[in-house]
Amino acid sequence: MSDFKTLREQAYEANAEIPKQGLAIYTWGNVSAFDGGAGVFAIKPSGVSYNALTADSMVVVDLEGKVVWGKLQPSSDTQTHRVLYRAFNGIGGITHTHSTFATAWAQAGREVPVYGTTHADHCSGGIPCTAFLSEAMVKGNYELETGNMIVNTFEKNGKNPLHAQMVLVAGHGAFAWGSDASKSVYHAAALEEICKMAYLTLQINPNAAALPEYIINKHWERKHGPAAYYGQG
Repeated sequence: MSDFKTLREQAYEANAEIPKQGLAIYTWGNVSAFDGGAGVFAIKPSGVSYNALTADSMVVVDLEGKVVWGKLQPSSDTQTHRVLYRAFNGIGGITHTHSTFATAWAQAGREVPVYGTTHADHCSGGIPCTAFLSEAMVKGNYELETGNMIVNTFEKNGKNPLHAQMVLVAGHGAFAWGSDASKSVYHAAALEEICKMAYLTLQINPNAAALPEYIINKHWERKHGPAAYYGQG
């Protein structure tokens, strides 16, 4: 039986980036790394501080939610991660945080409009915010329903999860994903900065206009489109 060493190392290294990037204090976040071929993901153990983590403390879980490697309890958000991996093809890592500005927007229950090109570089439209979960959802399988709410929000709004690799859960916090665990942390950090910039924009000008669609499209396409030319290829 595999010990999933490489996958656990990827998850450990990504979780270590959360405090380095100022995305969470204490235990206020988690990252998972997904192996699509094996159908498993490695995730931070529940309630363990970042400075106490090692690759060996990561927990490996299958897409049915069963622990297949590890002795610790996996993150309480494991069910949310599981739902997203099953629904969003092409993602290889998920980060969840309660970073300050992203969480403030989530608590306000507001989608983040595209006010500038920094946002457009990372997301092809507004950053969606879910509705609040119903009482029945919370009393049921809360974390699984959180994942379902995220998926339903994308489906309802016709959003491509590979063009908007970040979401706010109303009253809760932020989730971001990417092609691997490291990239998901990058998107979580980008989300926090975008939310901060949007907040400051509205403080300076409460009537600030959204960025014109043609500029949004230009910045998204030059980095992510079929003829992208940003970077070194």
